[in-house]
Amino acid sequence: MPIIEKNIHNLKFQNNEDEILSFSKFLSKYLILYFYPRDNTSGCTKEAKDFSNLKLEFDSLNTVVIGISSDTYESHNKFISKHDLKIELISDIDNNLCQYFGVWVEKNMYGKKFMGIERSTFLIDPSGIIIKEWRKVKVTSHAEELLNYLRKIKK
Repeated sequence: MPIIEKNIHNLKFQNNEDEILSFSKFLSKYLILYFYPRDNTSGCTKEAKDFSNLKLEFDSLNTVVIGISSDTYESHNKFISKHDLKIELISDIDNNLCQYFGVWVEKNMYGKKFMGIERSTFLIDPSGIIIKEWRKVKVTSHAEELLNYLRKIKK
């Protein structure tokens, strides 16, 4: 079954306030879930700041942006505070969401293989269906690309 057909509303997650919630909280809104490797690294910081800087524009399109990594909620709170982020971050410590979305993959750096998060983004419609995905994301202009895509489909 292609991932695009999955409905995510019953999936549970831990937010940066250590609350366990489900995606049904976002019924009636578009949802951007972006998976990133680690808090406070250069690419991940740029991506989070880009989404934060465009938050009001995403809000005007009835869209919530959520970043997901396997960092703890304590790490997320420090990351949010340090960079004045305006988006919600989810802790996926056990990698359940990463595995569900197929972004927990084998990586190779300097000849060493390890498991990690492949930078990826998913756009979910208000009914909870994944309508578009971006894999192996390049950070530069990615948030703007998503904003432009949303503007186009909402015309």
